[in-house]
Amino acid sequence: MRTMPAFAVAAALALTAAPAFADSIGPGWISIDQALQKARDAGYADISHIEADDGRWEVKGVKNSQTMEFDIDPKTGAISNERRDD
Repeated sequence: MRTMPAFAVAAALALTAAPAFADSIGPGWISIDQALQKARDAGYADISHIEADDGRWEVKGVKNSQTMEFDIDPKTGAISNERRDD
């Protein structure tokens, strides 16, 4: 039986197991609690995910019995890009 050199295994794992990193909260951003309140005020419930990514809050929650994904502006709290989570 042929074995693969250890460096080849390490390289393969490094290339296939790259983690996804969220952005950091920037200066002047509303807090995560304020973002969650903005989502609730807009009619979202059962919020299952929120993270700072790509310069905005990315959120997943339920509205009108449908699971939705949407963005919250980190400075104003405005909700945008509402879409069904398929």
